Amino acid sequence: MGEIILVRHGQANSGATDEESYDKLSSLGHQQAEWLGEYLSEREGAFDKVISGSLRRHQETAAGIGYHTPQIDPRLNEMDYFNLGQALEDVHGVPFPGPAEFAAHVPQVMEAWHKAEIMGNETFNSFENRVTSVLQEAAQPGVRVLCVTSGGVIGMIIRHLLDLNPTRMAHVLLPIMNSSLHRIHVIPQGPILASFNAIPHLDRDDRLHARTHY
Repeated sequence: MGEIILVRHGQANSGATDEESYDKLSSLGHQQAEWLGEYLSEREGAFDKVISGSLRRHQETAAGIGYHTPQIDPRLNEMDYFNLGQALEDVHGVPFPGPAEFAAHVPQVMEAWHKAEIMGNETFNSFENRVTSVLQEAAQPGVRVLCVTSGGVIGMIIRHLLDLNPTRMAHVLLPIMNSSLHRIHVIPQGPILASFNAIPHLDRDDRLHARTHY
């Protein structure tokens, strides 16, 4: 049986208002990655392949885990949510949300993007195709792969595995935590979801503060 473990990056610059300034780990994000690296080293053993998106927060997370020279694959990069949010405001008059409104905002963005009412740097179909192509290539019998990526990519992969509509996909990606693990088993019938949003490296009373969503 093959296995793919998806890792969401550590906490980034959550106070940012654009993608460029968001794309770096906070001090807590670096610590989350280091703790995750310790856990993986103790419990998981070696991977046959380690792949990271090309964004800074992905590569910083991979380095914190202990992989300083992962294979870089831009297909693991996040959707451009800041531009999608601006497009939703331009087309439908929905303002970009603060933390309290984010849970309602994400499904609106996913539905409008899926219907091609809005677009950022790419279409919904383009994002879906590039993400699922990585999954298809990584899903090899007997091969263990670690992928460092973002919440939207993880949500899209789960949409593909579970055949979710865009709103349900949004509901899946919303609770994804920084530095969380998402496990996919590769069986003869294809890849299947085995676990979701695990944070065993933060399962201690003195690390409760490190359980973050953004």
